[in-house]
Amino acid sequence: MLKRLLIVAALVLSQPLLAASNAPWGSAPDLDIEYSKQKVVYDTAVDTVDALTSVLDRASYLSVLNGADPFDNKIVIVLHGHEIDYFATKNYPKHKALMERAQSLTVGGIIEFRMCRVAAEGRGFQPKDIHGFVSMVPMGDAEIVRLQHEGYAYMR
Repeated sequence: MLKRLLIVAALVLSQPLLAASNAPWGSAPDLDIEYSKQKVVYDTAVDTVDALTSVLDRASYLSVLNGADPFDNKIVIVLHGHEIDYFATKNYPKHKALMERAQSLTVGGIIEFRMCRVAAEGRGFQPKDIHGFVSMVPMGDAEIVRLQHEGYAYMR
């Protein structure tokens, strides 16, 4: 009985301390995990430069985390939304920095861009209108499914 009374008293006395704390559960543990040998497909349909920049940042960082090894890692960014406009050669002056960054990600062979031909045509573009570092595929959704069947993990 005395043991229960001491436990209850300890809990009651600790309540003001827990209520005053902004971290009643402590801090998040920082796990040290090594990543490698990943194949990833990004399903990309965004409508702002900031959103596309976020996809490029995430893909680039994932490549670095995986050791940037073109034999063991592959990242495919499938484009099938409003971002298609950014990749049009006629829009290069407006989106020069963004396109230079996107193209630079393809240099090591780990990251590649594939664009849905149906979506591009729906936005008024033919393959000749799109920068040469982007490959056209018949349909973005079908390409994403195909890549998943080849073992690519799906990212949105």
